[in-house]
Amino acid sequence: MWEASLDADYVLLAANGKLREHGVGYASHKIRRRRVAMKKASSKKAATPVEPSASELIDARIAELGDWRGETLAAIRAVIQGADPEVIEEWKWRNPVWSHDGILCTGESYKSVVKMTFPKGASLDDPAGLFNSSLEGGVRRAIDFHEGEKLNKPALKALIRAAVKSNQTSRRR
Repeated sequence: MWEASLDADYVLLAANGKLREHGVGYASHKIRRRRVAMKKASSKKAATPVEPSASELIDARIAELGDWRGETLAAIRAVIQGADPEVIEEWKWRNPVWSHDGILCTGESYKSVVKMTFPKGASLDDPAGLFNSSLEGGVRRAIDFHEGEKLNKPALKALIRAAVKSNQTSRRR
């Protein structure tokens, strides 16, 4: 079997351990064909890369932020998981998304704010007045968390549970 390797100005062909040196033009078409065949073969043999899970991507985002935004996003995540143990973590639009019978909320991080957006927030009761952003929209609502703010965990848990209940109610119809 012939094996070929390209060096700067010449081609080395090896057959049964014997090397022969030829100019670049010699058998270059065979080498090109062999490279194409090798690429096809290696792509078939190579396992498809395993995509990281949504949870791993969220972990990576929290670590990547590394400042108060990462801590806030981690705290939000913990509250969501505590409020709904059956919540599903997803990764959409390059952001964490939490779902249960539909999207509950997204978690976005910006330079000066961490935002939780509830796509059906306008239909949720918010007795604690957590919603402080996207108030002009008819459907969605958001909560902006700024550096140094504390989470109102009981009110946030109640809001998450209301979003789950809303999704389950609308799903039954």
